[in-house]
Amino acid sequence: MASELPRYILRNATIFVDRISRIGQAREITLPTPEVVVEEFRNAGMVKPRDVNLGYAKLESSWVETAFDPAVIGLFGLAPGVVREFMATGALVDEDGTVTNATAYQTGFLRQFDPGAWEPGAKAETTFNLSIHTYKLEIGGQPIIEMDDFDVKIRGVSQYQGIRSALLL
Repeated sequence: MASELPRYILRNATIFVDRISRIGQAREITLPTPEVVVEEFRNAGMVKPRDVNLGYAKLESSWVETAFDPAVIGLFGLAPGVVREFMATGALVDEDGTVTNATAYQTGFLRQFDPGAWEPGAKAETTFNLSIHTYKLEIGGQPIIEMDDFDVKIRGVSQYQGIRSALLL
């Protein structure tokens, strides 16, 4: 049965930096890792503590290139408030041959680049690290996660609408 075959296997990926394709340059892409920030609570009358959701951790991502490209390096150190677009795309392929697109849209800034070690006769790699302001992950054109500084949507549903309403927003 087709539904029993492995699905959504990442077969290939690339990144677009400031809307420019880095296909053939990027060796590895690390997407943001959404994380709930929790604090342990044990108030009067409780027999055990529990974690309470207090929001989300800041988002970061990175990628590694075998290029030492001045166009990408030139995005480092831009003025405060200047952000760029970084879009990672992936080809998810089921074992029955079905191909699905995964796209991670990110805006933010290049906060660090590491040129790595330069060694004669060896491939040099540059690692780029981003500080992410907005993030949206779509699979097959469907939004899965959308995050910014003021809201988080899971499958298009705001997780903070009640709080935003209470704040009269």
